[in-house]
Amino acid sequence: MGVCAHLGGIMSLPKKPEVVIIGRPNVGKSTLFNRLVGKKLALVDDQPGVTRDRRMGDAEIAGLKFTVVDTAGWEDEDAHTLPGRMRMQTEASLEGADAAMFVVDARAGLTPLDEEIARYLREQSVPVVVVANKAEGKGGESGAMEAYALGLGEPLAMSAEHGEGIADLFGGLWPIIGAASEEWEEAEEIARLEAAAMAEEDRPAGPLKLAIVGRPNAGKSTLINRLLGEDRLLTGPEAGITRDSIAIDWNWTDPKTGEVREIRLIDTAGMRKKKNVTEKLEKLSVADARRAVDFAEVVVLLLDATQGLEHQDLKIASHVLEEGRALMIAINKWDVAEDASKLFNGIRGALDDGLAQVRGLPLFAVSAKTGKGLDQMLGGAFEIREAWSKRVSTAALNRWFDDALEANPPPAPGGKRIKLRYITQAGTRPPRFVIFGSRLDLLPTSYERYLVNGIRAKLGFDAVPVRVTLKTNKNPYAKD
Repeated sequence: MGVCAHLGGIMSLPKKPEVVIIGRPNVGKSTLFNRLVGKKLALVDDQPGVTRDRRMGDAEIAGLKFTVVDTAGWEDEDAHTLPGRMRMQTEASLEGADAAMFVVDARAGLTPLDEEIARYLREQSVPVVVVANKAEGKGGESGAMEAYALGLGEPLAMSAEHGEGIADLFGGLWPIIGAASEEWEEAEEIARLEAAAMAEEDRPAGPLKLAIVGRPNAGKSTLINRLLGEDRLLTGPEAGITRDSIAIDWNWTDPKTGEVREIRLIDTAGMRKKKNVTEKLEKLSVADARRAVDFAEVVVLLLDATQGLEHQDLKIASHVLEEGRALMIAINKWDVAEDASKLFNGIRGALDDGLAQVRGLPLFAVSAKTGKGLDQMLGGAFEIREAWSKRVSTAALNRWFDDALEANPPPAPGGKRIKLRYITQAGTRPPRFVIFGSRLDLLPTSYERYLVNGIRAKLGFDAVPVRVTLKTNKNPYAKD
């Protein structure tokens, strides 16, 4: 099971570990409480009995997060008196607690009341950490050593007032609540990521932002003019006529459904090899084309059927995928292509080999001159945007995840077991996933690729770029 349960699609978070501070009056419980929460939330005074009710706060020591509870001083009084009722409140605070910090005054040494509290705590099931407070300087050394006699393990010498010994307190609490703290923090992050992903999913889609990119003279402007049904953009046989990225809002009628759909077409300057880009104006144009990719949702890489697929085309495609955009390939000038079937299959094979990170990219044969294949290309653009914007329910995602781990368990390099606990979708456009576990720094790249390919093949993301982030225990003292 993962770090949290899902009931009807709603996450049930595990409880944040709770640590109760217990001790007789005036040993520095409230000072320790204030130190741990980083604020002066509790009143502090030399007069005993200042704290009367339980006070709770969010505490953190070196990444170890927990709820700390400050309690009234434990007094040996009748239950019907105010001090007696305060003691009953303290006893009640132990119910459901994950740990207790029993604070004694290292300067004053042990008292009969300290010993009575210790007897009570030894009878409880709550793990106890003994804190010998006010141990700064030599004055508290003997009192800290004396606290061994309480029979509750090694006392931790510290000074809550001066912040000394906090690292030792971490060492005492970590074995007790470390795992629960990490589980709670992990589940809280998962809930935050899922809420953000759901909010992103609810965003209206708006017009399809479609950028047309490719090498110079592939026919990008001609293709857009054909789509618009007018000579909106300057064209000609000379390479590099288009200098700026030009956005054009346009409505396309889907011939299959008759639905009118909004598109923002973006024509871009041709992207040549860097060594060939020497003129300052052309350098600016290529940079502008790269920015156009950043603002697009779907990018069509236009190839020239008379030239086939070249290395520069693969570089452009890689850039589009690195930017997280949905990518399609269109082979233009299909009306003059020679040995069309061989050309199509050759380009398909070269794409799968050259862009192994995303196999099966949508590939269309089109002609800007005759209009062949353009409606199919636009319909495919809307389909791939839908996959690019898709969010999978957490329950379905983790069912697939469990099956994937069972079918091919992660390796154990050097005998060290890699544990993958949970996956959540952190966002869309492009789809982003976070995997939680331990020893993930040892996970081979090949296994990450196995998971990414599974997400695409089994969850309907097809050929869109998918981002996977690994989150492991950040605490250097964490144990698997």
